[in-house]
Amino acid sequence: MTEHNKEKSEFLVEHFFRNEYGKMVAVISKYVAIETAEDIVQETLLTAVEYCQHNSIPANPQAWLYTTAKNKSLNWLRKNKFEREYQNQIQEQNLDTLEFTDQLIVDEQLRIMLACCQSSISEETQVTLILKVLCGFSISEIASAFCTNNETINKRLVRGREKLKKNGLNLEDPNDINTSQEVLLKTIYLLFNEGYSPSRKNQVLRKDFCLEAIRLTEIIVSNEKIKRRDNAHALLALMCLNCSRFEARLKNGDEMIEMERQDRTLWNQELLSKGLRHLNEAQKNESISKYLILASISANHSISQNYEQTNWNEILALYDVLLTLENSAIVKLNRLVAFSKVQGSKKAISELLKLNGLTTNHLYYTTLAELSRDIGEQSEAENYYKKAISFVSNVRDKRFLVKKLNTLVPISKSHV
Repeated sequence: MTEHNKEKSEFLVEHFFRNEYGKMVAVISKYVAIETAEDIVQETLLTAVEYCQHNSIPANPQAWLYTTAKNKSLNWLRKNKFEREYQNQIQEQNLDTLEFTDQLIVDEQLRIMLACCQSSISEETQVTLILKVLCGFSISEIASAFCTNNETINKRLVRGREKLKKNGLNLEDPNDINTSQEVLLKTIYLLFNEGYSPSRKNQVLRKDFCLEAIRLTEIIVSNEKIKRRDNAHALLALMCLNCSRFEARLKNGDEMIEMERQDRTLWNQELLSKGLRHLNEAQKNESISKYLILASISANHSISQNYEQTNWNEILALYDVLLTLENSAIVKLNRLVAFSKVQGSKKAISELLKLNGLTTNHLYYTTLAELSRDIGEQSEAENYYKKAISFVSNVRDKRFLVKKLNTLVPISKSHV
């Protein structure tokens, strides 16, 4: 294989696995069992890699993939049409006339999302199924997102697929959409976070994950069968506002840049405006949710001319409301960052030291280090940075913290 062909095949897998995997599985699972649909799509992608290793990338790679997947599905149906499981469900003729239209893909992906959120399936398994089947996550990536191991995720997938096989995927009741919406949004938010703050050790950002999460939420927002879409609008607002800062968060492709040092002219104005529009839609019903509060906090950052002019009083008030909805240690930690801007770093440190449940969390010690540095307590800041480094497992984050430590103390004393 030439180096050029290798690069072509790697591009195909990286781009299309994330962008097309879930679409093809959703449509093909209308005709065959979901695990069979996954097998067919995986075989399609392998065929695509082999083809591109020896030929040029097709002029329309998406259409080429869809045609290949369709043909492989037809071959499977013809080969297995006499099996008892499918003898009353032969849809070969329907599949033969199949066209992967945008509307069909949207409808079938929503169908899969709803099927995965059946009440007989546990919430953790619901999330796992959607991430694997619809979003193309690998087993290891899902395990990282859940802070568990591959074996646990495999077991969940086996149980989930058995439930899907038993209960079926053809859900037509509009109420299914409304009752399952909370789990759908939770899953999509998890997908977004995996892109915005990746769990994989050397990955800084994964914009493809974030854009996929935005696309899936747009499916929900645009569906007229859903009675209340304010939460979906709020989540979409939050993701668009955060994603608008993507380009400004990176330096030289892999170095994270804190918000206070970001070049705000690099913020994506189209995504920012889109986020504010959806935030306005979310506020029309006057209901309060976690996503609405987080989107409002993000909006305050987005509309500020610079970091110094950020409305920290408003952000602190929003965090106070969020605590009534989610009284977690992480929310308290984030709130104290805003608290420090309003009440001062010294008072914030005092409050931080009272927090429980974060003594092995690197963000806790990083925040203490930043606040200690702000009030000139260099020695305390150094100790807190070193503690943060000892608890961080992500190579990317560790490199970032080491750099912060090196700017605080002489190089000879640092942990390079």
